[in-house]
Amino acid sequence: MLPYSPLHHLLMREFPFPIVATSGNRSDEPIAIDNDEALQRLSGIADLFLLHDRPIARPCDDSVVRVTRGRESVLRRARGYAPLPVRAARELPPVLAVGAHLKNAVAIAVGRQVFLSQHVGDLDTLESRAAFERAITDLCRLYRFQPEMVACDLHPDYASTRWALASGLPLVKVQHHHAHVAACAAENDVAAPYLGVAWDGTGYGLDGTIWGGEFFYVEPGRFERIAHLRPFRLPGGEAASREGWRAAARLLFETAGPGAVPDPRIRRMLDRGLNAPLTTSVGRLFDAVSSIAGIARQSRFEGQAAMLLERAIDGLDTAECYPLPDGDWAPLIAALRLDVAAGVPTSLIAARFHNALANWILAVAQRSGLRQIVLSGGVFQNSYLAERAAALLEQRGCRVYTHQRVPPNDGGIALGQAVLAGG
Repeated sequence: MLPYSPLHHLLMREFPFPIVATSGNRSDEPIAIDNDEALQRLSGIADLFLLHDRPIARPCDDSVVRVTRGRESVLRRARGYAPLPVRAARELPPVLAVGAHLKNAVAIAVGRQVFLSQHVGDLDTLESRAAFERAITDLCRLYRFQPEMVACDLHPDYASTRWALASGLPLVKVQHHHAHVAACAAENDVAAPYLGVAWDGTGYGLDGTIWGGEFFYVEPGRFERIAHLRPFRLPGGEAASREGWRAAARLLFETAGPGAVPDPRIRRMLDRGLNAPLTTSVGRLFDAVSSIAGIARQSRFEGQAAMLLERAIDGLDTAECYPLPDGDWAPLIAALRLDVAAGVPTSLIAARFHNALANWILAVAQRSGLRQIVLSGGVFQNSYLAERAAALLEQRGCRVYTHQRVPPNDGGIALGQAVLAGG
C-alpha cells in the first residue's frame, strides 16, 4: 500500500518496518466510516483506535489492479477509478442499473456516459444492503439524476433484483452473462457482430439453470448462445462454491463410476439428483480440477482454488493440453486422473488444463467465423488463461478484447445492464 493521505505519511514515518493495512470492516460488511460506528463494530477486532475529526463523505475501498496482456486490468473498481464514466456508443435513456448480488456496484446512464459507483461488495448482510441503497442515493444526487427505468439481473433472489422490483420504476431484466459480455464490449467500444465469451462461477441462465461457461454470437439486437460447457450437477448447491470437492465428486461419479466417490451420502445425493442443481460453470470446473489435482479441496474465500491452480503453473511454458471436445469435460477428467495417478508434476497438470480451455475458445471462434472476440466474467481475472487465449486467437487473425477499467467479475455487471437496457 502506498500512503495517500497526510495521516498515512505521518504514521509510516514513525514505523521503521512494513505495515500491513486492511480496511476497517468485518467480513462481508461495508467499511465503517465514522468514529462511533468503528468503535462499536470493530471493538472485538482492533486493539487500539486512532480517531479524528475529519468526516468521511462516503466509503471507498482501495482499488485492486492486475497486469494482464501487458496492461492494467481492474479487479475491484473503487478509489482512483470510480465514478469515472465509460462512454457508450449511443445515447442511452436515463436508466439506473443495480448490478449483481456479489461484488456489487451500481451505475447510471447519463446521455452517452455510464457512471459506475465505487465497489459496494456482496449484498449478504443488512449492513451491505444499506450501503447499496446509500450508493444509489449518493450517485443519483451527485449527478442530479432521476432514473426513468431500472435494470437488474434475472436472478429472483438477488438483493439488487428485489430492490429493483420494489422501486416502482419500469423494469428491464438482463441475463447475467449477456451483461458481462456487453460490459466488456462497451468498455472497448466494440460494435457487433462479435463472439462473446462469458465464464464465471455462477449466473442465472435463461433456462433456469446455473450458467457460467457460455459463448454468444452477438449481432445488433440479438444474443444467441451457440456453445457452453457440458452441464453437470453440483451436490449441495451453493456449498459447492466453497467446497470444490463437491463438484469434483460429481465429475468423478460421471467419469469413473460411483466407486470413485467414497462418501455414501454424496453418492446417494448424486445418484438421486437431490439438492444438486445443473450448471455449465467454468468456475466450478476450476474448483473440481483443483480438488482432483490435490491443490485445494475447498476455498476459504471466493476463487481461492482457481487462483492456486493458476499459480501452480509456476512459469511452465508448454503447449500440451487435455482434451475438451466441444466443452465436454469427461475426456479431460479421465486424462487428469491418469496424470494424478502417474505422479505428473502439478505445474504440468495445471498448464494442460488452462491450455485446454484456451484451445476450446479458439475452436468455437473458428467455427463461428467471427473475428472480434470479447472475453468477460470472473474466470478471465486469470492472467494465464486470458493471455494464452488471446495469443492463440490473435495468431489466427482475431481481434481480442478484455477488460481494463471495469472489472471482468460481477463488479462490471451494472455497465452491461445499463447498455443493454438502453436498447
